[in-house]
Amino acid sequence: MAENTVFQELAGLVTESRNPNTNDIDIMSTEEIVRLINQEDHNVAEAIAKEIPYIVQAADIVAEAFKIGGRIIYVGAGTSGRLGVLDASECPPTFGSDPEMVQGIIAGGFEALVRAQEGSEDKKEQGVSDLLEKKISSKDVVCGIAASQRTPYVIGALEEAKKLGAKTIFVICNPREVVQVDVDVAICPVSGPEVIMGSTRMKAGSAQKMVLNILTTTAMIKQGKIYKNMMIDLQQNSQKLIERSKKIIMLATDKNYEEASHFLAESNGHVKSAILMAITGLDLETARTFLDGNDGFIKKALFQWRDEQK
Repeated sequence: MAENTVFQELAGLVTESRNPNTNDIDIMSTEEIVRLINQEDHNVAEAIAKEIPYIVQAADIVAEAFKIGGRIIYVGAGTSGRLGVLDASECPPTFGSDPEMVQGIIAGGFEALVRAQEGSEDKKEQGVSDLLEKKISSKDVVCGIAASQRTPYVIGALEEAKKLGAKTIFVICNPREVVQVDVDVAICPVSGPEVIMGSTRMKAGSAQKMVLNILTTTAMIKQGKIYKNMMIDLQQNSQKLIERSKKIIMLATDKNYEEASHFLAESNGHVKSAILMAITGLDLETARTFLDGNDGFIKKALFQWRDEQK
């Protein structure tokens, strides 16, 4: 019997290979298993380090899209899809960003987030259909995520995005030479065969999560959403985040708790404005004017204010 085409595609992929280091994992002690998994996980950061030039290109593409009102839309299946949705869901509370800016599409829809819908990844036409629902334009970025690189659902979405004029990024965990779809940037952290053959929720999933974190964090920093190394556009939708906001104001301005609370209230909960008001003595309206004139960057606003004081 001739080998199936999909079988042939998978046969040469690193993520589908057997790991010689874990061949006896089924008879190891608990501690041996844990140590071996941890040892293999060390390869993830090293694999990502080799991809930094491509990650830089991709992060700049995303940052530029944000500046012109565009979005990044993640597309994936299984673990890859869940990671895209996860990153998208974490951006608004972290950066105070519009939920529309970063979105995730997963094969199989909402149900696939909590229960595996494995067959959905083979539906290329569904990837196209789901993407079209997002009304993609040339302002947007579509980022496909697929450990193996061959997921039809993701390929369909990337090909359609290209036709629509959007920028495209592909995050896979196999060598660049296996990429068979035309994209603007391919990010290919090859972390080696999985501890359990083909279980790409492990090293490949960790690598994908790290790459997505880097992409959106870098792009958000370049939108002025970080001051020094602190979140200054966080949403105060819990008591923890309210208190975190006060701590950030204290650290940024050397004010005490009561003073930080005062400025947070005076700024109507806008941490950026509170920081600028506390440092400069400006009222809220003027502080917002300085921020708006400097693309939301506190440091740039402070430079302008100081120049005007001379």
